[in-house]
Amino acid sequence: MAARTGPTVVAICFLTIVCDGYDLIVYGSVVPSLLAEPDWHLGPAGAGAIGSYALAGMLIGALAAGAVTDLVGRRVIMLAGIAWFSVAMALCALAPTPELLGLFRFVAGLGLGGVLPSAIALTVEYAPPGRRQLYNALMFAGYSVGGVLAAALALALVAEHGWRVMFWIGASPLVLVLPLAVAFLPESASYLAAKDRPAERVGLRGLFSGAQLGPTLLFGAASFCGLLLVYGLNTWLPQIMRAAGYPLGSALQFLLVLNVGAIVGAVGASALADRFGPKPVTAAAFLAAAGCLLLLTQRPATALLMGAVAVAGLGSVGTQILLNGYIAAHYPATARASALGWALGVGRAGAIVGPLLGGWVLAAQLGFAWNFYGFAVPALAGALLVAFCPRVPRVRREPAPEAVEVGGRR
Repeated sequence: MAARTGPTVVAICFLTIVCDGYDLIVYGSVVPSLLAEPDWHLGPAGAGAIGSYALAGMLIGALAAGAVTDLVGRRVIMLAGIAWFSVAMALCALAPTPELLGLFRFVAGLGLGGVLPSAIALTVEYAPPGRRQLYNALMFAGYSVGGVLAAALALALVAEHGWRVMFWIGASPLVLVLPLAVAFLPESASYLAAKDRPAERVGLRGLFSGAQLGPTLLFGAASFCGLLLVYGLNTWLPQIMRAAGYPLGSALQFLLVLNVGAIVGAVGASALADRFGPKPVTAAAFLAAAGCLLLLTQRPATALLMGAVAVAGLGSVGTQILLNGYIAAHYPATARASALGWALGVGRAGAIVGPLLGGWVLAAQLGFAWNFYGFAVPALAGALLVAFCPRVPRVRREPAPEAVEVGGRR
């Protein structure tokens, strides 16, 4: 049964994260259209603020889900989150004012943030020993697939149909993904094994005691840097490139390349992380992001420019994928979702700062290069933080999940 369950879990979590990535990155693909929306009178700073509202919701959603998912189970949190963010995306499509769009983006963020800790925890638990980083990357590549879909669909649809159609597409998981999750997503074997043994549950309190305190703080700070890069670049890269003189179509192509680079790079880097450990690979990915962002300030030739954007995708979205796998490998299964909820919750503060930072720098008109300097600094900080994180065993022995069936029945 394990041979069937593992791929099923990865597939459902992958589809969920595709929707998660689409629903977040879609905002960056419609920012130019929102800035041109009649009667809305949005400027870069206002658009950046709206971009941060979903991330504020994700901060609350991730912390709340991380606090309870090790108590109520991963499956319940996943199903509730998918339904929640799908309905909220439909409300975004109907928003008559920028203020209400911001409110509905915040509401969507609550559900989007809630599904992530459980999706990662389930994937790592059902992955074969020695392949957990790779399975996590394959699952979390769905985030960048969602970004690719957002950019590609924006290129195809926004000019003719307007920005609202993009949010209607974001509501589709309610009928496309949720029924599959209800039918086929199993409960965590570790959660069921510890359900009647409360002493085995670590929870948030255990993350801040003894030897776990230092790693917990370091992982949270590194996640802050990683998600600042992810959401800052995905929100503002098209507009930064437009400000540099590229037309809208070309600017959206950069967003496409960023996320394709993240998919390919993260999968390859995670295979290396399974072999050499997640610490050196994650630190190297942060450094690669910093180097490529500095290279972009030099306006290189087209081929080198596209390559730098692709590697920046590995160093932003890809780095966060690696970091999530690193965190999941460090903590035992009974604390894994709580640890991921904490790190991703703290990271959402960085995700809020990213779009705001991009909007402030762009509005300040400091010059093209400063748009990238502002993101290179947190990339360097992330590499330094990871350097102080502990190494983890390449394989952690945990209870086998063979006996768990759909819905958590054994």
